[in-house]
Amino acid sequence: MGQVKGKRRYDSSGRQEQARRSREAILEAAERQFLDQGYARTTVSAIAGAAGVSVETVYKAFGGKAGLVQAIYERGLTGRGTVPAYQRSDEMRAQETDPETIMRKWGVLTAEVASLVTPIRLLMRAAAATDPEMATLLRAGDDERLERMRHHARFLDGRGWLRADVTLAEATDVLWTCSSAELYELLVMKRGWPLSRFARFVTDFMISSLLPADR
Repeated sequence: MGQVKGKRRYDSSGRQEQARRSREAILEAAERQFLDQGYARTTVSAIAGAAGVSVETVYKAFGGKAGLVQAIYERGLTGRGTVPAYQRSDEMRAQETDPETIMRKWGVLTAEVASLVTPIRLLMRAAAATDPEMATLLRAGDDERLERMRHHARFLDGRGWLRADVTLAEATDVLWTCSSAELYELLVMKRGWPLSRFARFVTDFMISSLLPADR
């Protein structure tokens, strides 16, 4: 009997890579358009043209302008490294035993992420005044960030590192403020602080506000 030829496995890696490149091109084009033109004046058609894809491709991938803004924001939250910033943060704090060291590394990560997400957060804030989808997205982002900072505050409290007069709620609020777009906007975008100075300020503020003076 002759040998039966096996079926070739379909290799989808090339198609997946093309889809990834198209997605990145769309997001890059969308971010440029939004920040240059504003949310209301930017059109999906203009984004598609700048990215070299069809309008249908943009809608299928992101569902419209609100979906694009959300994707740009979520991309910024991952930071600049190959490992998402939140994962690097959790892995770092699990290994470190000194709260000051943890906060200094948090300060660096805060500056890294803020440099990416603050421009799009400010766009969301401006658009939220008249666009219900942007208002919903803005609230969701604030809620998620607040829960993330509560996660950090519980960690500090669980290790017994918080100052005696600092409640869990107050620690959460301090961390939430340090990670806000508004703080980055004031000090970096308006006052021209370099990222390294901003990171030191955030670090020093967290340490002085949360840790015992006699540590």
